Amino acid sequence: MTVDFATQAIHAGYDRRANGDAVNVPIYASAAFDMESAIRGDALAGGTTTGFSYSRVANPTVDVLEKRLAALEGGDNAVAVASGMAAVSFALLCAAEGGGRIISPTNLYGASVDAMESFFPQFGVHTDFVKDINDLDEVASKIGPDTRAIFCESVANPSTEITDVEPLAALAHEHGIPLIVDNTVPTPYLFRPIEFGADVVVHSTTKGITGHGNAIGGAIVDGGRFDWANGRFPQFTTVEQVISDERHNEWKSFVDAFGAEAYIRRVRIKYLRTFGAVASPFNAYLSLVGLETIGPRVSREVATATAVACRLTELPHVKAVNYAGIGTTGQNDLVAKYYPNGVGTILSFLVDGDEDNVRRILNGTKVFSYVPNIGDSRSLIVDPARITHREVPRAYREAAGVTDNLIRLSIGLEDAGDLIADLEQAIAGAY
Repeated sequence: MTVDFATQAIHAGYDRRANGDAVNVPIYASAAFDMESAIRGDALAGGTTTGFSYSRVANPTVDVLEKRLAALEGGDNAVAVASGMAAVSFALLCAAEGGGRIISPTNLYGASVDAMESFFPQFGVHTDFVKDINDLDEVASKIGPDTRAIFCESVANPSTEITDVEPLAALAHEHGIPLIVDNTVPTPYLFRPIEFGADVVVHSTTKGITGHGNAIGGAIVDGGRFDWANGRFPQFTTVEQVISDERHNEWKSFVDAFGAEAYIRRVRIKYLRTFGAVASPFNAYLSLVGLETIGPRVSREVATATAVACRLTELPHVKAVNYAGIGTTGQNDLVAKYYPNGVGTILSFLVDGDEDNVRRILNGTKVFSYVPNIGDSRSLIVDPARITHREVPRAYREAAGVTDNLIRLSIGLEDAGDLIADLEQAIAGAY
């Protein structure tokens, strides 16, 4: 039986009969769980059986969220973590640990660029940045023997430029490397990268998945198809004591123990367990509640975002609008191919004048909230060059169009006419 996305968003990954017949997923506020027997405890510690022993590794509430997100993304398995940046960091470091290199564009969320530009190199992981992730020749020119992954955003923040995932995945696989896609902006409701060849998907569940700005979280979803034993990734074929049985002289690597699940199991057992960026059961519950309405919620927000973007193109003092959904990125073919239901709920626009005009617009809105988040049920406004992309080097910011006169919007569930009127009065009042 084929189950529709909307049904999975409400039911996937949950067995109510195993949870006291509770209709809603219970919040398991327990640090640890009874392992029942010494034999089962040994198996749980070695990762050779499923179940729960300690919430730093797995928790029943979080487990439902992981299974639901894997189902919605069309993935094989998932690990939920404490934030979107934990998801990005774990996903990339797990692929590139030991001195590997990552290929990425610069038009990413600011914290991702900062991590790859100035922080990951302290751990021996370096990034080769490209100007255009859709320029396959440029990307191919960066691939070397120590390249471990290509990383991109499905829809860039705040330009809304679209990555052409399918040919990029084919290029990556030609060279034996995975494609890792941050799918935060469109959410799996609008786009599922694994269907087009991506190997790993990451999310800040804080954003459109939770949808109400009330819970920080992240997730890594593994497609389960990539060959991590192809020779480029020794971390997956090296024997690890944590998953071996020393007493019986049985030694295993992650590939030996988990096969196609080697990557996502390493994320959980080495990264989540060691670094401890654990998803809160309460936050996981809020994300599950948010997922139940993701379809109608995002559909309405996309329709409103489209109306707002169209109106902004007509307003005085607005020099440019960035929203792929109305053709401003020149990617109508990619919109038609990948995003028949819309590209997402964020857009940005460039205004004339100076920083005083920008500040007056930001301060002059009455319905929009000045908040550095996206995907909220409330509509949000921010100046990314000074807030979300502050840590990005100027050259990268400007190449991505993130100048001091750029304003980003995240469209919520308010009335479209009210949002347009709010922007009209704020922009008029700023000049």
